[in-house]
Amino acid sequence: MKHNESKLQIACVNWFKLQYPMHILFSIPNGGRRTLIEAKILKAEGTMSGVADLFLMYGNKEHNGLFIEMKYEKGRQSDTQKLFERKCKIFNYKYTICYTFSDFQNTINEYINNK
Repeated sequence: MKHNESKLQIACVNWFKLQYPMHILFSIPNGGRRTLIEAKILKAEGTMSGVADLFLMYGNKEHNGLFIEMKYEKGRQSDTQKLFERKCKIFNYKYTICYTFSDFQNTINEYINNK
């Protein structure tokens, strides 16, 4: 299932780059398998469990930026992802979950056009 989620995210990011070349959307690669040593190093460097997959570095009239959690089909948030979502909202960042390519397109277009 993770591979399908990755394919979805790649398609979304590629579309974004074509539609909004002047905006900055970047991946936060917290997932994946790592050795114990790599995991310890990343944690010491500030990697944090639960952080969303993508961040749009653009504030609109309502929010400071947009965090996007990509899920494939019926994927569910972990407890750490739910906690991260709550913290985003406290600090006035929009947080959303996208399950499909059209979810992503609609989310981005609505967010960016809310000036």
